[in-house]
Amino acid sequence: MFSTQVNIPHSPFEITFSDRILTLGSCFAENIGNKLLDAYFLTFINPFGVMYNPMSVCQGIRYLLGEKEFTADDLFQSGSLWNSFAHSSAYSATNPKETLQKINSRLLAARYFLKETNVIMITLGTAWVFELADNGKIVSNCHKQPASSFNRRRLSVDEIVSEFTNVLGLLHRQNPQMQFIFTVSPIRHWKDGAHENTVSKSTLHLAVDILEKQFDCVHYFPAFELMIDEMRDYRFYAADMLHPSDVAVDYIWQRFTDTYFSSQTQNLRKELEQLRSDLNHRPMHPETEEYRLFQLAVEKRKTRLIQNYPFLKERF
Repeated sequence: MFSTQVNIPHSPFEITFSDRILTLGSCFAENIGNKLLDAYFLTFINPFGVMYNPMSVCQGIRYLLGEKEFTADDLFQSGSLWNSFAHSSAYSATNPKETLQKINSRLLAARYFLKETNVIMITLGTAWVFELADNGKIVSNCHKQPASSFNRRRLSVDEIVSEFTNVLGLLHRQNPQMQFIFTVSPIRHWKDGAHENTVSKSTLHLAVDILEKQFDCVHYFPAFELMIDEMRDYRFYAADMLHPSDVAVDYIWQRFTDTYFSSQTQNLRKELEQLRSDLNHRPMHPETEEYRLFQLAVEKRKTRLIQNYPFLKERF
């Protein structure tokens, strides 16, 4: 052993291929969400784009539970782009109608998905928030607006716990069986400063710890500890020395599957991931007899899997 091993007990509930999983939060939520999609799980990733702070995540959930659609009054123009403070720049466009079309089509799709969602994964990135100076509203994304447009402050543990307590209650009324997996993003917010980042992450940890003790349906997955304690080496980081490398994400994903998947789900996942790899294979010489036979073998495996697991038919 050349690292400190983080002990993660197997979860009291397990994720299966029949579950519908919504992921919300920082870019680490997208990392795991994409892994779930690649493994053919029914997954909806960040309907508002990346969100870093707890209040924005909770506000996003309230939008999903409501009936309101976004209008031109919710947008602002900056340069050539029309943006929403509730969304990432992925939704911005040069035409306000296009921005609203992207926002509302995604919103309606997520609302429909949420009706049958039974697992929500929430990744919190920072306890620091930016409030609009003119009305105090917390934004999900500043869209490179002047610093004078915002007031910056750090949320308290009580604020985070109170807001999530309300939101989890609303979700449980819709589905009493819903389960929640919380993680704290291992990605450091270095622009906040080293000490400020540590205090911020500690605030998130304390809040999630209280929620886990308060709700039987809340579970904490230690992605942060895996990155900080097990992978204490810059070879596990991307070029910016802040984000985890592909190797690190793959390792955290493996520990995640060990925690939440049964042995049967694990075996099927591995088989499906190999099938996806084979389906995506692009040979240098596609005209060869060997490749034709390879394709036939892959299609036979795919057909066999669909026969054994009919729910997979709609996922290929």
